[in-house]
Amino acid sequence: MGQEKSSLPYKVDEIMHQPKGWAKWTPWALFQITLYFGLCFIGLTVFENVFFSPSTREITLVIGLLGIWRYGWWFTHAVRAWIYGRFVYPSMRDAGKKVWEDGWRPRHLHFMMTTYKEHRDITEKVIRSICREIKDAGVPGTIWLGSGDRSDEELISSLLLREWSDLDVTLHVVRQNQPGKRLAIGLVLRAMSRGNVEKDDLIIFMDGDFILAPNAVGACLPLFKLYPDLQACTTDEEVLCIGPRWIANWLTMRFAQRRLAMQSHSLSGRVLTLTGRMSVFRANHLVKLKFIRLLEADHLEHWLWGKFRFLSGDDKSTWYYMLQSGCRMLYVPDAMGYTVEVIEGSGMDRMVQNFRRWSGNMLRNGTRALALGPHRMPFFIWWCLLDQRMSMWTMLVSPVLAVSTSVLYDPHYVFGYVVFICITRMLLSLFLFQYARKVDLSYPFILYFNQLINASVKVYCIFRLSKQRWSNRGDQRAGDGDGFVATLQNWMASYLTLLYVTILFLAVCLMAGLIDPPSTRMISYLLGLTAST
Repeated sequence: MGQEKSSLPYKVDEIMHQPKGWAKWTPWALFQITLYFGLCFIGLTVFENVFFSPSTREITLVIGLLGIWRYGWWFTHAVRAWIYGRFVYPSMRDAGKKVWEDGWRPRHLHFMMTTYKEHRDITEKVIRSICREIKDAGVPGTIWLGSGDRSDEELISSLLLREWSDLDVTLHVVRQNQPGKRLAIGLVLRAMSRGNVEKDDLIIFMDGDFILAPNAVGACLPLFKLYPDLQACTTDEEVLCIGPRWIANWLTMRFAQRRLAMQSHSLSGRVLTLTGRMSVFRANHLVKLKFIRLLEADHLEHWLWGKFRFLSGDDKSTWYYMLQSGCRMLYVPDAMGYTVEVIEGSGMDRMVQNFRRWSGNMLRNGTRALALGPHRMPFFIWWCLLDQRMSMWTMLVSPVLAVSTSVLYDPHYVFGYVVFICITRMLLSLFLFQYARKVDLSYPFILYFNQLINASVKVYCIFRLSKQRWSNRGDQRAGDGDGFVATLQNWMASYLTLLYVTILFLAVCLMAGLIDPPSTRMISYLLGLTAST
């Protein structure tokens, strides 16, 4: 499941300073934003002619139309997120509080947690946060521990005896006999199916490095009483990054993106992922053999790579099961937990590997989710899945146009394009600041490179779906075969990548008028339909 971690202590305290609303818009933040736009305006006055000169205005029109579409889609998500966060969820929360105050409680809480040689400080804080939630709920609780090492079991059991002996909590240890997180979860679920788990019990899926904030579980519980059709909900996350500051900024920016997107999706009664860090499920599906087998042995049949099993992405498998079963899923924005990210080694390598894992999981599951069709889910959710496939290509269009125009027509065009990127990404960041802890002027730059790298990695991964790597779980790998067949498969994947990228490049250049389409006479000659003269 993972690699042995350092025994050095880490600071993993909760984030206490989290200004909300207007509190984060300090005079210094407003001054920085004003200065930023001022510099962009100066850049526009210097390079304004490059956009509308006779030789480049068609290119500018294409980039502008593409931008209107993409930013319009972003704005749609922002409006939907605002409606959910401002009106829809608060009414749910208030109704849930009334249910709780009237005395309703779940029969039992089950915490499914997997861990392997995690940092001691992190493990202790995770267990304390679980016990606090059980105590606050006032119901019995069981921690189902999927373990691969005796030291984790001894640490957790001794902590429960030392600090929580008066709490009605039971520890069930399920020692895995084969490597891999999926198999560990499968063994725990099989033990649950044979145990005292009833169909309306609530099961909290957790990672061993996820620290629950106060009321993280309590905010979710009454929703399952309010909505009998609710089968799963996922929660808010914040990151505690132990590593380079730029990685921390990148992760906080991604979590801000996540909050906006999750609230938009949840307005349709579905989400696009049930994060494995922490999600709450009704037990009736989870103890079924069909669900357990999908989770522990999920796989795809691919025309090039054959049949291959998924290495990571257990959260995407649970999500796909719920999606195809027509289950309602919600995002709970005020149920908070802390993801601990320990960055050891190269931060850039970790960033790219994370993108490969996230993008690979999304592409592998997105294909079959799209195949379900819009009749199996709200149309907006199906369209979001389709947009995920298109956006990885459309994101590459404007940089290709900008570079091609600079080479073929005006070398200064790329500088004007940089100013355009600075303005548009700051406008997008203004939406993200609403979902971030603070106003951070690194967001516009991080956002653009995040989009560019993510799109490039997706294009690479879509032709190599069987190749998987989980660098922060013992550097697990899959799909790296050898031999003649594997060599042919890799060559075919490289050929398809080059072919599609070339088609994209030529199509973009033709669309923008950078190159002229071949004449009918030339096509006839190339096809051998006419003789040369």
